[in-house]
Amino acid sequence: MRTARRITSALAATAFLFTAAACSDSGDSSDGDAAPGKECTADDIEVTGGFGEKPTVTLPDDCTPPTSVVTKDLVAGSGPEAKEGDTVLTDYLLVTWSNKQVLDNSFDRGQPFPVTPLGQAPVIDGWNEGLVGIQKDARRLIIIPPEKGYGPGGNGVEPNETLVFVVDALEIS
Repeated sequence: MRTARRITSALAATAFLFTAAACSDSGDSSDGDAAPGKECTADDIEVTGGFGEKPTVTLPDDCTPPTSVVTKDLVAGSGPEAKEGDTVLTDYLLVTWSNKQVLDNSFDRGQPFPVTPLGQAPVIDGWNEGLVGIQKDARRLIIIPPEKGYGPGGNGVEPNETLVFVVDALEIS
């Protein structure tokens, strides 16, 4: 009887230690093992540079890319807001989320890019959506998830890439 109790006690203690070890946090986890953080907001992205200047974009490491189009006006504009059917003349900079590198920008080319007609322009859906409401002389941050960007096809970027644009609205007509 004593032997049976000892075995039962030993098994119970072993089970307890195993369970406690499995549920504990050793504090030794590396970034590669960490679960993705919260979903990023526009406030998590740092953009420097003023309207008309080539911006610098810093993307965070501690949150996941948004799953819908997110916009934030970084510099307020003036005048009427752009609406569907308008032409918006833009300068822009594109950073890809996965590698945090500038992929394209019109600032270096010195040639603004027209988006027309807004809402149905031959650009990615995220631009048609994200530019509605912008005003002349505004700078807007637009974060575009893959399904509103280039999707699984990539079109020159990694498949299913989240795109981060900083867009200056030079003219609206």
